[in-house]
Amino acid sequence: MGLTENKIEMKPLGDSAVVVKFGTDINSVVHRKVKALTLKLQHHSFKGFIECVPAFASVTVFYNPLIVKRSYDTGKNKSPFDIVSFMMEEIVKELVEDQEENPRIVEIPVCYGGEYGPDLQFVADENHMSIEEVIKIHSSGEYLVYMIGFAPGFPYLGGLSEKIATPRRSSPRVSIPVGSVGIAGNQTGVYPISTPGGWQLIGRTPAALFQPEHNPPSLLASGDVVKFVPITVDEYEKYQETTQ
Repeated sequence: MGLTENKIEMKPLGDSAVVVKFGTDINSVVHRKVKALTLKLQHHSFKGFIECVPAFASVTVFYNPLIVKRSYDTGKNKSPFDIVSFMMEEIVKELVEDQEENPRIVEIPVCYGGEYGPDLQFVADENHMSIEEVIKIHSSGEYLVYMIGFAPGFPYLGGLSEKIATPRRSSPRVSIPVGSVGIAGNQTGVYPISTPGGWQLIGRTPAALFQPEHNPPSLLASGDVVKFVPITVDEYEKYQETTQ
């Protein structure tokens, strides 16, 4: 199935980038289009290409305007933005969506509640259910990694049940512990490094999502599927001991 069925939108970002927008909704269909273009550019770029950054519904393509102008302007006096936009339209026409029939599944252990999940009770109260029910719902889901962003290795995950969706904290914390698993609205995610944040913290994982000594440094990548596995405090501590 090609990508020509839905019109794409091009927007300039400064004088050296174009945002290729596939839509406004966050869903797996748009995600496949984002990933298809990203993979194409990573393996078959154009002269002047610097990098591309995928988001929920778009791909931002960074380029060197001088190289693009010199390499592709055929005397029609087109701007680098117009040149790159035309190339993106042509590339998209030839793309085929990756149906992700066999995505990589990554299991992430999580110790829910207590000192590791100080907002778990709030999430339960907000949704009129028990702590056990929140844990069961959260750990039974399969979450698609839409993109990595905000902080190094931070996964934006789709697929959270509306039953446990919870608004952000009214007052963000100054520092979130590494590995904290949180909920914000209808999203869930994991803090790979210590950073300020306003998500409701329901647990913590001993697994390292950001590993700067590795290549790539992020444990997760766009297109992966995450499954959260509940563990006890003892299991959490033993996991940490074995990885230190």
